[in-house]
Amino acid sequence: MQINLTGHHVDITDSLRDYVDTKFTKLERHFDHINNVHVILNVEKLSQKAEATLHLSGTEVFATSEHADMYAAIDGLIDKLDRQVIRHKEKVKRH
Repeated sequence: MQINLTGHHVDITDSLRDYVDTKFTKLERHFDHINNVHVILNVEKLSQKAEATLHLSGTEVFATSEHADMYAAIDGLIDKLDRQVIRHKEKVKRH
């Protein structure tokens, strides 16, 4: 799985990159057909925003999360993506 990490108005530190990498390995345990991930971390005044697009086999999944803390925003993003990936996996199993 390839992770592209982009920062808008924020420097991507090594610890931030490592945090994103470890969180996305959790997603990969649920569904191993994740081809490519594009993560955008954005800071707007007091709001920290994390959004990601996952390219799965046959579809794309998008989610966004906003919080005062960037790490909490990433956690919220992973939770949303996790639910969507599991829903997609169940849909694929049914067909």
